[in-house]
Amino acid sequence: MNPNPLVQYLNKPADEFTKADLIKYVEDNNIEMINFRYASADGRLKTLNFVINSREHLETILTCGERVDGSSLFKHIEAGSSDLYVIPRFKTAFRNPFTKIPSLDILCAFYNKDGEPLDSAPENIMRKAHKVLKERTGYSFEVMGELEYYIISPKDDLFLADDQRGYHESGPFSKWAAFRRDAMLYIAQAGGLIKYGHSEVGNFTLGDKVYEQNEIEFLPTTLEDAADQLLIAKWILRQLAYQYGVTVTFAPKITVGKAGSGMHIHTRLMKDGRNAMIDNRKLSDTAKRAIAGYLSLAPSLTAFGNMNPTSYFRLVPHQEAPTNICWGDRNRSVLVRVPLGWTGKANMIKDVNPLEPDEEFDHSVKQTVEFRCPDGSADVYLLLAGLTVAARHGLEMEDALGYAEQRYVDVNIFHDEHKERVKNLAQLPVSCSDSADQLARQAHIYMEHGVFPKSMIDGVIKLLKSFNDDNLRQEMANNNEAILALVNKYFHCG
Repeated sequence: MNPNPLVQYLNKPADEFTKADLIKYVEDNNIEMINFRYASADGRLKTLNFVINSREHLETILTCGERVDGSSLFKHIEAGSSDLYVIPRFKTAFRNPFTKIPSLDILCAFYNKDGEPLDSAPENIMRKAHKVLKERTGYSFEVMGELEYYIISPKDDLFLADDQRGYHESGPFSKWAAFRRDAMLYIAQAGGLIKYGHSEVGNFTLGDKVYEQNEIEFLPTTLEDAADQLLIAKWILRQLAYQYGVTVTFAPKITVGKAGSGMHIHTRLMKDGRNAMIDNRKLSDTAKRAIAGYLSLAPSLTAFGNMNPTSYFRLVPHQEAPTNICWGDRNRSVLVRVPLGWTGKANMIKDVNPLEPDEEFDHSVKQTVEFRCPDGSADVYLLLAGLTVAARHGLEMEDALGYAEQRYVDVNIFHDEHKERVKNLAQLPVSCSDSADQLARQAHIYMEHGVFPKSMIDGVIKLLKSFNDDNLRQEMANNNEAILALVNKYFHCG
């Protein structure tokens, strides 16, 4: 039942793909081109195309990879020593759904002149973070992303949905359900593990354009696979939008008073195939320690998850996006949310369907912990690397349980009667510049055990400081025209 045509044809999971498998698929399915893909500093997938000339040529491509100019991909790499290798990761291969020429696309890893993984490559930093977590704690890290986006199209007066009332809307009030379904199918065929898709809250008219918000949410999977599928999904959504003749944006905020787009990340720690975030139908101490780590490093995690000035127009009080560094159950105003996890004892499926047998089902796999401040400007690899570091940091913190308990919120923190409670909570940064300062303050934690190189930390700080946005939010407050100009400047972020 796997939708990936390579998995179907080779009759094996993608994790087991070999060079011989890919050669067989190419030969048997008349594939004419190979496309190498890899993310650069701007977070977008880049492309290197190969026309297959012969079997020997194909084998060389898949064995040796190719050279690229690292200085054109990453600002911290100098032109004088910029040659890098890109080496294909076979398990990421997928059939390109857009090209007329039959093509196979493969994500690549960066290697240096000595044939070693590039220390500062974001994908490699993420792998190092996971390796250190597993070695020091015995836990592996699984995550899933929620990808929110707006489709922008000419206004259609027929069946206009109510402003900001688009949540789970159906056609004809939702105009782009067919687009979403096509995107979901292509993403699944490219290896993405999709949980579901739906229309989201945000919909509004601005001038002669209609903005409709949608979301695609993924299933938990390995840290590495989760990052890859988010990158591929964003590329597919943009490519599909181009074919449809509309625009897609992952911009964090478009205008005042309308829902922004986030990229929430759900996490769980695993050991021996079991979800360690739940114990006897309750949130486990392991989960609470991880939450303590997320809260502790939250100020600097924004440096990887909220990477342009419009991010901080989304992270404002009295919206669903968080501003206070706290956590709670089911509460969408907090930074770290513990969603419903099927922990109740009632057999709901039996209650709804009386003919079903009265049997126990292990719902523990469903429990995750959600980190809610990231958005589409994030560097996916660095963000997930940072969250992995934060989880390990929480597991190793002294009195992590006490730290978490002090920051637990079980009320709506926007209500006036809870003002005193909010005063005691730390706040997320209010600008890229503020976020850079927080990263500088906490940099030593990310650099522990050789995970983040100093050059990468310094590069991120330099980038964030370059926006000079210390007071931008106050200067543009309620100025929709100025905010829209800023949004347009960073429209295709990440």
